[in-house]
Amino acid sequence: MKKLIFTFFFLGFFSLSFSQDLPKVGDVLKINEPYAQTFNYVFFPKTNILKKRGKISGYKSVYGDTVVITEVNTNKDGDTYVILKKKDNSKFFGYLTDVKANYAKSIDAGELSLAK
Repeated sequence: MKKLIFTFFFLGFFSLSFSQDLPKVGDVLKINEPYAQTFNYVFFPKTNILKKRGKISGYKSVYGDTVVITEVNTNKDGDTYVILKKKDNSKFFGYLTDVKANYAKSIDAGELSLAK
């Protein structure tokens, strides 16, 4: 009987821990500086596009910004993509209102982190 109770306890614990990895609308994230020169999993426009538009020439203006998840999409392969908007409702680089990101890969790469 003890084994059965412990089994149900651990199954419940693991199901709760895995459910926290899924993003929800309204979750607040922070944009971190990428390890490479560009973002790989947060889909910002390339720097040459920003230069052509006469906007900021790099990504430094978005480092440390807090963003809110407004939409969560899962494709056939199981990848979860989120649509991000700035928490203060300003625009990214002066013209983008929202940005798409691969949730799991961007968290693993350190491009996004959960805000505290």
